[in-house]
Amino acid sequence: MSPALELSGVTVRFGDVIPVCDIDLRVEQGEQVVLLGPSGAGKSTLLNLAAGRVSPTSGEVVAFGRRWSDLRPGPARVLRRRVAVIHQQLDLVPVLRVVHNVNAGRLGSWSTARTLRSLVRPVEVDEARRSLEAFGLDDRLMERTDRLSGGEQQRVAVARALRQRADLTLADEPISAVDPTWRQRVLDLLVADAATRGATLVVSSHDTALALERVPRAIGIKAGRIVFDQLSSTLQTEQLDDLYGAVTR
Repeated sequence: MSPALELSGVTVRFGDVIPVCDIDLRVEQGEQVVLLGPSGAGKSTLLNLAAGRVSPTSGEVVAFGRRWSDLRPGPARVLRRRVAVIHQQLDLVPVLRVVHNVNAGRLGSWSTARTLRSLVRPVEVDEARRSLEAFGLDDRLMERTDRLSGGEQQRVAVARALRQRADLTLADEPISAVDPTWRQRVLDLLVADAATRGATLVVSSHDTALALERVPRAIGIKAGRIVFDQLSSTLQTEQLDDLYGAVTR
């Protein structure tokens, strides 16, 4: 069985900036991985590489045995259906109702006609409501998304990703805007969904303690390079201090 994700000698260069430098990484199908590191370490770029949204300057990025750079638009769209992405910017449509944003996770599986009809009259409403119920937002289903708080919108973005039922979920700081009472719950939902379906989860988080409690494999990234890759349970405080250059948060 092909790994869910494999990066071989990957470097990304934007002019004089090198956010990712000579990274080798393999994530098996069904694994759960947390990316740790200070702001600007290269975590977001790595996740965008994995999603096929950024092309490497050198090296190869392979998802489920398919090299992103080899794929024509049609096959690339098919592969993207297997990959759910939660961006820090959320990528919601503010003027649409919450139900539409949640159901956007299903667009890759719907025909064009069904997609257009859903904008006039929402479809799969009960399924969308059940997805939101886990995030405490089922009563906001028909509200405009821009009327929700930032933390509520982030929960909608996570619910949308889970609606996709993807084989690989790439989550970039999915609990950064969520209030403390929901952080643990949201991360637990992501981990439980992946475990239940045998899917793969790669998540970045600045909430180091919570992430290490919930996600079994930890990868530390600093200045675009991997500095450790090991079981979360074996990580030492000194390693985190070295990673962040300060007292462990």
